[in-house]
Amino acid sequence: NARTIEIDMKNFAFVPATITLQRGVPYRLRFVNTAGGGHNFVAKAFSSSQYCPCQPVDDNKGEVDLGGGESGDVRLVVNRIGTYDVHCSHFMHSIFGMKGKIVVR
Repeated sequence: NARTIEIDMKNFAFVPATITLQRGVPYRLRFVNTAGGGHNFVAKAFSSSQYCPCQPVDDNKGEVDLGGGESGDVRLVVNRIGTYDVHCSHFMHSIFGMKGKIVVR
């Protein structure tokens, strides 16, 4: 009974750019890369502050990395209130606007 939030990874944008979560609620974040090339969703500070039994997340980097047309789920229960920056770390992607926030209330 996790709440599902879909995050589209488009060319130089995350849709939605701001993801609002409630503390203590289970979520399934569904990442869908609708672009032809690879993108990632890097949220290192968020990942290190949460309980996150995740896949396909690299726990050391706090990121979801998907090739063009791929999708993947991250299941988590957030436990710390705050606002966390996210971005795509591929060359120049965040400069072109591929960034956002996770807000936990």
